[in-house]
Amino acid sequence: MTENLIFLGQIPRTNDFEGITSFGRKDGSNEADRVIEDSALVYKTSKGLVIITGCSHAGICNIIEYARKVCKDQTILDVIGGFHLLNPSKRQLEGTISYFKDLCPNSVYAGHCTDLASKIALSRVVNIKEVGVGLCL
Repeated sequence: MTENLIFLGQIPRTNDFEGITSFGRKDGSNEADRVIEDSALVYKTSKGLVIITGCSHAGICNIIEYARKVCKDQTILDVIGGFHLLNPSKRQLEGTISYFKDLCPNSVYAGHCTDLASKIALSRVVNIKEVGVGLCL
């Protein structure tokens, strides 16, 4: 989009603990719709990357890994958006917590489609910040 704002396109599902949920059927067929067209934005700064997501149907960790690959930068400053952690499986939540613990971002703004229990669990390993309508960063 610009030199510093990148649209990621389709996100590869590389982590086996996320991005596997289906959301109905494709065009009335019997084929499960996994919303493969899910995407996100990355803002490149001189200090690292800021990940900006929608619902993260592909999985928040998959999105971050793809952003690192596309931008050729391993440093993640902040992550903001929905994490698609509404009543996640134990395996998905534990995988996400472990990933974020190793990631060590400055701040995490877990928004819509992230339930309170998941935010509390994430807050044990990362700096969770309040997020909502009208927030200025």
